[in-house]
Amino acid sequence: MMTEKKLTRDEVDKLAKTLYKAYAKQKPLDMHEFPEFDDDSAYAIQRELTDLKAKKLGGYKISLTSEETQKMFAATEPLYGAQLDERFFKSGVKLKQSMFMEPLVEVELVFTAKKELAATDSLEELMVKTTVAPAVELPDCRFKDWFPALPKHLVMADAAVGGAVVYGDEVPAEDFTLSELTKMHTELFRDRTKVAEGKSSEVLGNPIKALKWLTEKLAETNQVVHAGEHVSTGTFLLPVPLTPGNWEAEFDYGLGDVKFEVEK
Repeated sequence: MMTEKKLTRDEVDKLAKTLYKAYAKQKPLDMHEFPEFDDDSAYAIQRELTDLKAKKLGGYKISLTSEETQKMFAATEPLYGAQLDERFFKSGVKLKQSMFMEPLVEVELVFTAKKELAATDSLEELMVKTTVAPAVELPDCRFKDWFPALPKHLVMADAAVGGAVVYGDEVPAEDFTLSELTKMHTELFRDRTKVAEGKSSEVLGNPIKALKWLTEKLAETNQVVHAGEHVSTGTFLLPVPLTPGNWEAEFDYGLGDVKFEVEK
């Protein structure tokens, strides 16, 4: 096993192009053929991968926001991935299974910036600056047999295994209290059969804390969440496989539900 190291510019470029080719052609890679590298190198690969996609940025997804998932990937903090605008969908959408490689299903909250978010914003200020919506995230990966075996540095490089996000009606985040954001509950159904349930406290104790983490992490590389960009803040529950059918996530606290269909 190779030791973790900082990659050279040429190595970052080569790995980003390899990931992009797998993304564009939907041909999965073998994780065991990749070296270990440090977090800075992983995010550098991700930024170059995003540039290679050459499409509008829609926002970010945050992963590893629970103690359980951090342990699964030997991590001590969350990680983020840039997501294309075309991969954010409104509730009611029909998606083709063929647009994914090895997708999963997670249930989350999506915050959308009404104005640019700053690393210095308090939790309360972030709530004033954003809307919140119920959401289902569909993680996907460019490596075969990835969950839960994919090493953290490859998760980071592969845009936090971003696939798609389906979100419901947006309301001002400040309509809720910080306490209410910690107590939200969801049930996930496929063809009206419940397959999972979870709670918002799994997300760093409160999903708005994940958004705060992201603003601070992005600031380390002079990045920000711009007005109009979405942030999927972390799953309420352990993911389940995405299969064809009618999916629905029901939220309490008046957030409503998220519905979408996956076709073969």
